[in-house]
Amino acid sequence: MPSTVRPTEQVRPTEHLDLLLRDLRSSRDGLSAREARRRLVHVGPNMLRRRGRRQWPRQLLRQFTHPLALLLWAAAGLAFAVGIAPIAVAIVSVIVLNAAFAFVQERHAEHAVEALAAFIPLRAKVFRDRQRQSIDATELVPGDVLVVTEGDRISADARLLDGDIEVDMSALTGESAPVSRAAELLDIDVPLLQARDVIFSGTVCTGGEATAVVYATGMRTELGRIASLSERVRPEESPLERQVRRVAWLIAGISVLLGAAFIPIAVLGAGLSFLNAVIFAVGLLVGNVPEGLLPVITLALAIGVRRLAQRGAVVKRLSAVETLGSTDVICTDKTGTLTENRMRVTAIDTSGGTADPSDESATAALAPALVSRLSTAMNACSNAHRTTSGDLIGDATDVAVSAAAATVGAVTEVTRVRQFTFDSVRKRMSTVDRSGVSTAIHVKGAPESILPRCTAELAPDGRPTPLTAERRAELEKLIDDRADAGFRVLAIADRPLSEFEPIPGTAPEAESALTLLGLVSIVDPPRAEVAEAVTRCRTAGIRIIVITGDHGRTAAAVARQVGIVRAEPVIVTGAELDRMNEDALDRLLDTTGELIFARASPEAKLRIADALRAGGHVVAMTGDGANDAPALRSADIGIAMGRSGTDVAREASTMVLTDDNFATLAAAVAAGRRSYDNIRKFIFYIFAHATPEVLPFLVFALSGGTVPLPLTVPLLLAFDVGTETLPALALGRERAEPGIMRRPPRPRHEAVIRGPMLVRAWLFLGVLCAVLALGGFFAVLLAAGWHPGDATDAGTPLHHAYRQAITVMFAGMVAGQIGTAFAARTDRAALRSIGAFSNPMLLWGIAFELVLTAFISYFPPLQYVLGTAALAPWMVALVLPFPVVVWGADELRRWAVRRRTL
Repeated sequence: MPSTVRPTEQVRPTEHLDLLLRDLRSSRDGLSAREARRRLVHVGPNMLRRRGRRQWPRQLLRQFTHPLALLLWAAAGLAFAVGIAPIAVAIVSVIVLNAAFAFVQERHAEHAVEALAAFIPLRAKVFRDRQRQSIDATELVPGDVLVVTEGDRISADARLLDGDIEVDMSALTGESAPVSRAAELLDIDVPLLQARDVIFSGTVCTGGEATAVVYATGMRTELGRIASLSERVRPEESPLERQVRRVAWLIAGISVLLGAAFIPIAVLGAGLSFLNAVIFAVGLLVGNVPEGLLPVITLALAIGVRRLAQRGAVVKRLSAVETLGSTDVICTDKTGTLTENRMRVTAIDTSGGTADPSDESATAALAPALVSRLSTAMNACSNAHRTTSGDLIGDATDVAVSAAAATVGAVTEVTRVRQFTFDSVRKRMSTVDRSGVSTAIHVKGAPESILPRCTAELAPDGRPTPLTAERRAELEKLIDDRADAGFRVLAIADRPLSEFEPIPGTAPEAESALTLLGLVSIVDPPRAEVAEAVTRCRTAGIRIIVITGDHGRTAAAVARQVGIVRAEPVIVTGAELDRMNEDALDRLLDTTGELIFARASPEAKLRIADALRAGGHVVAMTGDGANDAPALRSADIGIAMGRSGTDVAREASTMVLTDDNFATLAAAVAAGRRSYDNIRKFIFYIFAHATPEVLPFLVFALSGGTVPLPLTVPLLLAFDVGTETLPALALGRERAEPGIMRRPPRPRHEAVIRGPMLVRAWLFLGVLCAVLALGGFFAVLLAAGWHPGDATDAGTPLHHAYRQAITVMFAGMVAGQIGTAFAARTDRAALRSIGAFSNPMLLWGIAFELVLTAFISYFPPLQYVLGTAALAPWMVALVLPFPVVVWGADELRRWAVRRRTL
């Protein structure tokens, strides 16, 4: 089958369709499933294969040039310069180990996010085995007959067989205005991209419906050709990562300045030798470096994204996890998000009375002539389709209307000649259909959109009667009453065409002089779990605004049922919003609590999102249609529907709800807050150890050498790299604190690293840990008979006691680290509220710390390398209470904070 694998440059749509189908060995009915599987093996999956240059060498190099790594390079260079080769080698080893660890974590996070694509596979509608099916777009093969409808992203290059559509070609041409594509338009002497009978992979259908035969897939498409020419993938750094990188440069600058300033002070003021002053400077530099900060943050964000995906919220950017924690306004649609999107027609109102489609006796009482025409219009003006098993599939509204049509009366089968797709501005759709020699226009849509275009109403005897003002008033009251009860109301109308009347070419021509056939009331019950989710959002200080294309009273009824509104809400229609200027809209959003935007267009969504963001709010916006894409991009968090949403909406969004459920959105906000809190917890945990790492070197320098160095640089490196990392990773998996959804959203520009956090880390817990560890150090020396100024070098009587003292110093810092880990688990709540042993990974991390400390203290090879010595039992007993003291002090601080805020 050579024609199915040739490049797109060789396939020109100049061939007659029959010849093209013969060349592709296909037909207008599509392929069989078995033939499609065979071709898939032959041509491969329909996807772009990335052949860009390898990224990992550059990623690895970046780990060696990070500001914190540069700080360690400076310390190693300083150690080499003065001849302290063992310390220099140890520091370089730490740089290599840290870079390798960071590189592995970054790659892991990158792959974790890429793997999320499996949650939202792109789908394509095709004819297989003569039946319309939905398949994974990667399974498309040349010869498939593709069905393209409004909102679909086109997944392969194809030649139109029938129908006409509007296509957004900006992905290929850069032109933002949609272009028309139709099967009957045959272009020969034009460039391929300008051919009006061809559609291309990567473009978007913005209107209409058509079928097309696929002739190129994967890298053989125009998009594949472009992708093969240039593949520059540059990952975007999240705001959190940029903020931490700035802090890293700040730490590096402060450390270098401190080290440079203290060398002359230590030499001239404290009387240290130049060698000891350099040792002090190296220790100061190393002690200020939070080595694992960046890789742990990246991994924690990736874990947050994974956790959200398991809840049904697929986040496509790491930085969105951070943004979710500060969302304070949710603009939600009604249908499918607040409701079940399982619509059912419960009442049909006609001039001859009202009937429930499920009640056969009621429908039988309606006039046959009226029912026949009404049921035919309901079935014709719908894009629902029946599967081989007889089930209806398609848009929920279309499925409900078609199902009701089949139960109301006999449906006359028609052939569709033309369709004017539903438009968010027109709020209606219409079809031109032929049955035998007769042709008619059928229209379905919002009553306020259709009633003004109706000049008559079909009487029970099947004859049209003038639609009087009195009858219009009755209908409007009926519509309002149904809307107040929570029903969605659609109007059904038609207009038969005479034998010599031409087929209308535009929607306005078709949708005029209509005859009203009836009103259809549809119920879509609210989701059972939404009410609780709304309550959680209210408690969390999140405002919920309903923006829907439905009737205002219908939206208000549903909003009242789920608790979004409690009193009488302010309902603003799309027409009223269009008449508002920006100042009026800003005042409305600022001063109105319970607000519903009804009959709103996608442009209105964009305008509302921009106004809220201009007012300083962090906005989450839901949407499912192709026209919702601008609003989804404009919002801080654009949320598309995974089931009912179009491909365009899913691509424009930041997050996709795989179950279309508002409750999932509320859970995602809670999970986002949890991830943000956990990031702050391990940043605090890492920063809390800077003080106990630096203070021993300050004691050594300020004493002028009369106090031996309480902590050697190799032990400091073992503390930073060996004992700190696993508990920090474990804090990234902490459970949410109680009350996480009872506090207000954090401000948009609130920094992750704030003053109170640094005070708690450096000046409270850090100082406490340092004092305890130094106390243990001095206790061991004094017990051995040491006095300030006594020699502790190798060969002196106090050398063994000195080695025990620095071992106690190290063990005391590890013990303080354990207490800090438990203290960091909550910011305000008591530890018992989340359970002391509820984080198994943290317990394993602490167990690893203790085992490593025991090896450093008692394993002879490590004793030789690090200069440690075995501890006496009383020394171990001295250190054992340190974790409880550190955690207990912070528990008292948190208790005092809670008391102040009561």
